[in-house]
Amino acid sequence: MAVPPTLRTVVRRPSLGLAVLAGREALDRPVRWVAVSELEDPTPFLEGDELVLTTGMRLDAANAARYVERLVARGVAGLGFGTGLGHEVIPAALVEAAVRAGLPLVEVPRDTPFVAIGKAVSELIAAEQYDELSRAFATQGRLTRAALRPEGPRAVIDRLARELGGWAVLLDGAGAVRHAAGRGATAAAGELGPELERLRGGRRGAPASLALSSPGEHIVVRPLGARRVRGFLAVGLGRPFTPVAHTVVNAAGSLLTLAVEHGGEHVAAERRVRSAVLRLLLAGEVEAGRETLERLGEGLPGGPLAVLVTPAEPDAATDAADAAAGAGPGALPGAPSGAGPEAVLEAAEAVPGGFAAADRDATGADRVVLIVPAPAADAGAAALGGHGPVGIGDAAGPDDLRAGLVRAERALAAAGRGTAPVMRFTELAGQGLLSLIDPGTAAAFSSALLAPLVGHGSRADLLGSLRAYLECNGHWDAAAQRLGVHRHTLRYRMRRVADLVGRDLDDPAVRAELWVALAVTAPEAPRPDVRDDEE
Repeated sequence: MAVPPTLRTVVRRPSLGLAVLAGREALDRPVRWVAVSELEDPTPFLEGDELVLTTGMRLDAANAARYVERLVARGVAGLGFGTGLGHEVIPAALVEAAVRAGLPLVEVPRDTPFVAIGKAVSELIAAEQYDELSRAFATQGRLTRAALRPEGPRAVIDRLARELGGWAVLLDGAGAVRHAAGRGATAAAGELGPELERLRGGRRGAPASLALSSPGEHIVVRPLGARRVRGFLAVGLGRPFTPVAHTVVNAAGSLLTLAVEHGGEHVAAERRVRSAVLRLLLAGEVEAGRETLERLGEGLPGGPLAVLVTPAEPDAATDAADAAAGAGPGALPGAPSGAGPEAVLEAAEAVPGGFAAADRDATGADRVVLIVPAPAADAGAAALGGHGPVGIGDAAGPDDLRAGLVRAERALAAAGRGTAPVMRFTELAGQGLLSLIDPGTAAAFSSALLAPLVGHGSRADLLGSLRAYLECNGHWDAAAQRLGVHRHTLRYRMRRVADLVGRDLDDPAVRAELWVALAVTAPEAPRPDVRDDEE
């Protein structure tokens, strides 16, 4: 709100010809308006800080003191008395009452219309308002220049706190302080949790901003983000916010929102390019991938490489732009870290010297692929390990990335089965041949091959007998003893197995396939059996 002119400024205008008869020491009172009244008690129609003008039609020595008392109690700025109409001079009783009360009393000559005084005060108020708006526009200009600095949003916060003479805080979407300026800013922001929750999420009925007031502090909180809340701006003053101060805060909020949205779209676009580059690399188009990355000012790691892959759970509440303005010292994260594919991707992108991209596997599941120099594999695994299982495959170079990713996927499958949170392809040798086989593929193979045995209606346990036979390397006596049956019974069962699966059990390749199929299913302990009519 503009600072109104003082009574001293009004009476000093030569064109008005005003003379001060009392209350000279109070001439610095603000004059917010001019009120003309001939009522004996005009105070019900006043708000305070008015310059009251009258010709004294209802004033005399008897009521002058009471009249002044009412005006003083109402808080008027002063009293202007027009002479030459009802009174040639101001009544002495009125002058004496004004002197006693300290109320400024101004004589208005006959040739000065009351409307001229009203116009003068209006012009002075308009001039003050224009000056304040000019200062506000200048402030907005300084905020805009601050937003263009390398530190961006942080520079805006610093400038805003200085311009308003209070504190300002930038918070991320989770309410964590990203930057604070001004005394007590961080402490005050720590108490805004419930208010931030009211603003968060863009739910129907959520307020667009909040104003909080206490005897010693006034706070304004507004969310940042065009489509959804990506952060918050909080500003505190030791005095009430004026309309112009609100305008300045809104301008700062708009600049911060623009930084968030623009930065988020820029990062999202770069991430889409990296995903396309990854597809090029896996398709063998290494040179095309290199050229594309060079346009982004990036490159592929050289020499022997490690390919890391980890799943990224989809999060419908966020998209690639929500990772936001994530690069640079002045960036404002657009979404809380720790949930959704963006958090995994951010962790991968933070690994020095690496190339990270979002992708989908053959089943359509989201994943993040990180390519780093071979010596940096442990650093990459440490960055991704907190988000889920990680598989690591080796690649001789960019031309070998497709094979490296296949190795990483095999290692991830083993890690996903609980073998270890981080699994290297080279470690799978110690896990056995089955660790190299995709679990889903292996299960389908086992189910198809063993289906005739599972569906066999005889009392004989063909699966258990086959398992014992293979575990004993085809030795009839040892297998029969393990099962507790006669060896002729076991021979009979193995002939039934061969007939049902249509395979020759004397063929080593057939035995290997059957063993793999049995190993994929839950192992069963051999149990003693009874001889029946199968012998």
